[in-house]
Amino acid sequence: MFGFIGLVVTLAITTFGYLMSRRFTEERLRYVEAAQTLKAPIIAGVAAALLAGPVVWLLPIVGGGTALLFGVSVAMGVANGARENRRRIGA
Repeated sequence: MFGFIGLVVTLAITTFGYLMSRRFTEERLRYVEAAQTLKAPIIAGVAAALLAGPVVWLLPIVGGGTALLFGVSVAMGVANGARENRRRIGA
């Protein structure tokens, strides 16, 4: 039962990370040139995974894989948000 709850929590956290980072990149970082580079998703993903590490260490249901998946989802959200911005602007 705890395994299923952990899976649901992991899926919710990764979906939240992806959607929020994509929306933030599209809305707030639309004209920030540094957010449109290839390094931005990597930096955001690593930072998110490092910040999520201590949080998942405190929670008994989720583990280190959740922090890694959260970092990957944030990186994918930033990359897709930047791609959407480039498509809108026409660059």
